[in-house]
Amino acid sequence: MPLSSAESPAARWTLLVHGGAGAMTRDWLTPDQDAAGRAGLNAALDAGEAVLAGGGGALDAVEAAVRMLEDDPHFNAGRGSVFTYEGRIELDAAIMDGARRDAGAVAGVTRARNPVSLARRVMEHSPHVLLSREGADRFAKEQGVERVDPAWFETAERRRQLEELRAKPDGWYDVDMKYGTVGAVACDMHGHVAAATSTGGLTGKRWARIGDSPLIGAGTYADDRGCAVSATGAGEFFIRVGAAHEIAARMRMMGESAQEAATALFSEIGAMGGVGGVIVAAPDGGHAIYFNTPGLYRGYASAQGGRKVAIYGDE
Repeated sequence: MPLSSAESPAARWTLLVHGGAGAMTRDWLTPDQDAAGRAGLNAALDAGEAVLAGGGGALDAVEAAVRMLEDDPHFNAGRGSVFTYEGRIELDAAIMDGARRDAGAVAGVTRARNPVSLARRVMEHSPHVLLSREGADRFAKEQGVERVDPAWFETAERRRQLEELRAKPDGWYDVDMKYGTVGAVACDMHGHVAAATSTGGLTGKRWARIGDSPLIGAGTYADDRGCAVSATGAGEFFIRVGAAHEIAARMRMMGESAQEAATALFSEIGAMGGVGGVIVAAPDGGHAIYFNTPGLYRGYASAQGGRKVAIYGDE
């Protein structure tokens, strides 16, 4: 289900956010759940828009937008993240600057309130790109990143989902069929792009599983020569095709639009059995939202005054 546009050169900035793809339909969510999802998306757009409209950079904008979604317990990132099979919460995030192709990521962290900000610290204050588990938690403490007790991330609904999964002998990809990753992509008024993604992963994940979100080129990528991408969905498929980098490469090397590149990617992923969605922002203001699930929490805002939030496939 594509939605895309190429804005005029006069456009100064573009911002897109997502809150996860999955089985969301109008009869699947309650009115309260629908309203909460839309409110969270609007709050994320407000945070990113404040940066971009004030002349700030895309990197600051995507971090601000994702931090809002991480703090919102209605999304599977930060507070409100899902439980592993063993009853823990392990958080992954990544951020990338398209101007220099600098990137930072963390996987399996347990105490950083905003994993996306910890990922940015990795990018800016370490010689590495990806830190994981106990090492990433130690780095967070050393860097003075805000830390919380792991219980802060927990919600009763996520605990219920874990117990439901444990009761199903074959069911661990099945609970709610919702891939609750959150993400943001932006182009600032200087023509630079950035991307950020954050997630609690899959309900009931085992063996320290890591999905595509913190893997640069899979679930997160930004390159001023192509575009910025944040993905959500069945991460193993996005990893196998290098999804985010593939979209950027198609735009840079083949001259495809954001919509064309995203459509081509999902043709490949869909043929392999993968599902999910992407948001894409290009330096010229072009952008795309594409998903092959019934719904995707998503939002868009631009300097030209356009703003839209949506959840269902028929919006």
